[in-house]
Amino acid sequence: MSEQVSKILLIEDIENAPNKTLHCVFNEKIDEIDCVTPIKAELEVKSLGEFIQIKGHVNAKVRLECDLCLEKFEHELDFDIDEIYSKGTLVNDYGNSDKEFEIKEGQFITDLDGEKEIDIYDLLYQSVILNFPNKKVCGINCKGKEYLSHQDNTDPRLEVFKNLQINQNVDSRK
Repeated sequence: MSEQVSKILLIEDIENAPNKTLHCVFNEKIDEIDCVTPIKAELEVKSLGEFIQIKGHVNAKVRLECDLCLEKFEHELDFDIDEIYSKGTLVNDYGNSDKEFEIKEGQFITDLDGEKEIDIYDLLYQSVILNFPNKKVCGINCKGKEYLSHQDNTDPRLEVFKNLQINQNVDSRK
């Protein structure tokens, strides 16, 4: 079992590893995400002939903005990754593969399109973003509407319309 700590995995390293399997550990913050704790991921990267499978577990604590009150809150992430990459071009190679490969419901195949490396940093960034809740709410008792109703939500750019008068008696037969 070979263990890597890297943001980039070379296809050649995966192919040359014992049993064509690498074990990767990722433990750092992702710049584009407001991380409270580092993103921790333990991944197994395995060559399956024309495909590469990355499976593992990810956990972290991130800071999100509540959709109701707009206050920041911490959210715990804890999810599994199961990604498939095609080494060649899917259009050309998928039908010509010697091995059968089952794609499970909800799985997608990412086409490497001849690339010689996989960006683990990008994979984790996308996976974390996709695992954010659809509705980000700081808590069950969030008083978002009450909070926002006490705020001055007037957009200063709309001030010009305050004195606008509309003539309702316009004859439309002209």
